[in-house]
Amino acid sequence: MTFWTAWDGEELLGCGALKELDSRSGEIKSMRTVKAHRRRGVASKILEQIIKEAQRRGYDCLNLETGVIPEFASARALYTRYGFEYRGPFGEYIDDPNSVFMTKKLA
Repeated sequence: MTFWTAWDGEELLGCGALKELDSRSGEIKSMRTVKAHRRRGVASKILEQIIKEAQRRGYDCLNLETGVIPEFASARALYTRYGFEYRGPFGEYIDDPNSVFMTKKLA
């Protein structure tokens, strides 16, 4: 697991993590932006770093799981803007009405 944080001086803005699923794929974990800093591009910068690292590692795809409730709509929109598409469960996930699964082809 590789974990990134974004800071403004001593103030935490957000974080994100990349988990290796196997030698050809990874999973985005724990993407969060501090509420006071949302809509300022923090999540985009962290996501760009995660995608860059996944490409550097030679992954074919990058996967994620997120929520379906309205509070996750902006996250789903962000992932869609970066080329993620909806898919079924992956890894150890099971079909869950509270989860949405997405993937981005990198190769």
